[in-house]
Amino acid sequence: MRGKRYPEEFKIEATKQVIDRGYKVSDVANRLGVTTKSLYAWVKRYGEPSHERKELTQQQAELRQLKAQLKRVTEERDILKEAAVYFASESKRNTRS
Repeated sequence: MRGKRYPEEFKIEATKQVIDRGYKVSDVANRLGVTTKSLYAWVKRYGEPSHERKELTQQQAELRQLKAQLKRVTEERDILKEAAVYFASESKRNTRS
């Protein structure tokens, strides 16, 4: 006896909840009323290939690192701008005396 048949769209959406949104397989399976075994099979079938997922994760890590570096460099630039304004005003004051 075979289990219930689900439309392909249903399987893809269930897979997206696990892969894209990061939900646990057991939580999604319980919520949708399917077995975890079925959901794991759908993830394997409809999910991204593992090498693509690894590449995407590496790109996301690099993007986070670059954003942090940009933030730090921007803060340093702003500090240097403020220092330049401060020392320029001090220089003008000292030349007037």
